[in-house]
Amino acid sequence: MKLNYKLYPFQNPNPNQQSIGDMIILHGLFGSLKNWVTVAKFLSEFGNVYTLDARNHGDSPHSDEHSIPLMSQDLEEFILQNHIKSPLLLGHSMGGLVGMYFDLTHPGILKKLIIQDISPRSYPFAYDNEINSMSFPLDGFSSRNQIDSEMAKFVPDTFIRQFLQMSLERNENGLYRWKLNVTGLNHARRVFDDVFDLNQTSEAKVLFLLGGNSEYIKNTDFDIMDRMFPNNQKITIQGGGHYIHFTHQEEYLKILKNWLDKN
Repeated sequence: MKLNYKLYPFQNPNPNQQSIGDMIILHGLFGSLKNWVTVAKFLSEFGNVYTLDARNHGDSPHSDEHSIPLMSQDLEEFILQNHIKSPLLLGHSMGGLVGMYFDLTHPGILKKLIIQDISPRSYPFAYDNEINSMSFPLDGFSSRNQIDSEMAKFVPDTFIRQFLQMSLERNENGLYRWKLNVTGLNHARRVFDDVFDLNQTSEAKVLFLLGGNSEYIKNTDFDIMDRMFPNNQKITIQGGGHYIHFTHQEEYLKILKNWLDKN
């Protein structure tokens, strides 16, 4: 599968600073590379940055199959096709699961990982409201506000609706459509089940960047992180949730810079 991507070339304002190498950013479920423009531009001061659309997301191809192993395979193909050597990978949520799975099954390829607000374990598919909010027919809607009002019946949270609507587009005939493969994702309800072999370990250097108020991280996750990725550092942004790259952007970028400068 040939994934859609955007390259942010290395352009550090300091001519004496060398590139740390290539970086790859993987978004989360229902997201796209459009969610990572600010972070990618910031990281391009350290090296080349590739932001990817996962299968069934953004402008990447749709497929009836959607799983962490398949997305790991897509990542491998992307790295080979673009002749990328020893990249650093930043993965959020689903993207973090893909990155960790790839590292564990392809040891030595990734130089470092930054994993945002997710742990290497199984997660339930708890997104019925989001799926329902994107499953009603869009015929007859003439504005995004009308669609938003209908979506609010399923997803009251304005932030989440706005996040989902970044994948809503209008074609040349004025008709709205979802760029997401909503049906395909709805059928992939075991995408986060039984992905990891807890006996596997990685030698990669890993930063787990977590939201202090996140529902995705439990206290028991820290032992799992340490067992599977023993060379890790955990940093928690207090008061942050699952989308700390957006809601706590200034602190988030500062943490990335400090970690990259030291590692």
